[in-house]
Amino acid sequence: MGDAIVVENLTKRFGDREAIKQLSLSVAEGEIFGLLGPNGSGKTTLIRMLCGLLAPTSGRAVVGGYDVASQAEQIKRAIGYVSQRFALYPDLTIAENLDFFGDVYDVPRRDADGRKRELIELCGLQRREGQQAGNLSGGLKQRLALACALIHRPKIVFLDEPTAGVDPVARRQMWDLLFRLAQQGTTLFITTHYMDEAERCTKAAYVYYGDLLVSGDPSSMKEDEIKLTNRRIEVVCPELMRALAVLQDAPYVDDVSAFGQALHIRVKDLPVESSSSDDFSSFLSSARRGMVMDALRKHLENAGIEVLSIHSVYPTLEDIFVTYTRQADDKAKRAASLN
Repeated sequence: MGDAIVVENLTKRFGDREAIKQLSLSVAEGEIFGLLGPNGSGKTTLIRMLCGLLAPTSGRAVVGGYDVASQAEQIKRAIGYVSQRFALYPDLTIAENLDFFGDVYDVPRRDADGRKRELIELCGLQRREGQQAGNLSGGLKQRLALACALIHRPKIVFLDEPTAGVDPVARRQMWDLLFRLAQQGTTLFITTHYMDEAERCTKAAYVYYGDLLVSGDPSSMKEDEIKLTNRRIEVVCPELMRALAVLQDAPYVDDVSAFGQALHIRVKDLPVESSSSDDFSSFLSSARRGMVMDALRKHLENAGIEVLSIHSVYPTLEDIFVTYTRQADDKAKRAASLN
């Protein structure tokens, strides 16, 4: 398989502000690619450029073999797009919306009815064909929007936060549908705020105010975090926010953040002693973690904070993204202090 999307040093400026900064990435055919980042980080700007709706300031991007700068019209007709907000016609029925978009994309009449029935079944819209789109639930609206985006059989589909504002059951149903599409060879480029959705992607990337901080397979990113000797420790205690403040300047602590009802701590890199025995090296590593956990427990208890439990944890994508975000903020502060 080749690449469905290739982005090289793509930049978009609005006046003096850089919304996207020399961003490079690639998305393989049939991949589910998840793009994450805080509001205002440039996710929607990037999607609009890749869809041929917004011209880049510099750099290059190719989508489905078409250049975004010179072949925008070809891209628009070759891709599917599901916007963050419901953008179909609320007064038209499900069937009428599908008929309308079939006409927009010049789907031949001999194929249109069969394709419509196929999509209604694929997206779970049976027995609702005569229902007005505006009266559908949030989850059904997004499934209809996806069906309309698929009417012309695009090989690449962009979805801008497709599950925002829908209930958990509808989110699961949408993702089941997306997996079916990927298995059929459709490339999916999805923006999301949900970390559990990022875990479902075959590849994920995190963009922070125009900068791509990290990209890769979610499992590999977590494994790389461990290989770099970055240790993660979870602390459960009743005074969570006071413990957070106490641990920020504690020995061994590189980063700490709230994670549900616990704190996740990224400890500083510890020296690794060389040894011919992998088992002995593993023992040393385990012993160091025990030493660090004892020191952190004592640090909290000296501050009068009860520790209910403290143990090693496997890093999550959220842990990794939070760490990269704080490193980017620290780098920006150091740069600002030099100017």
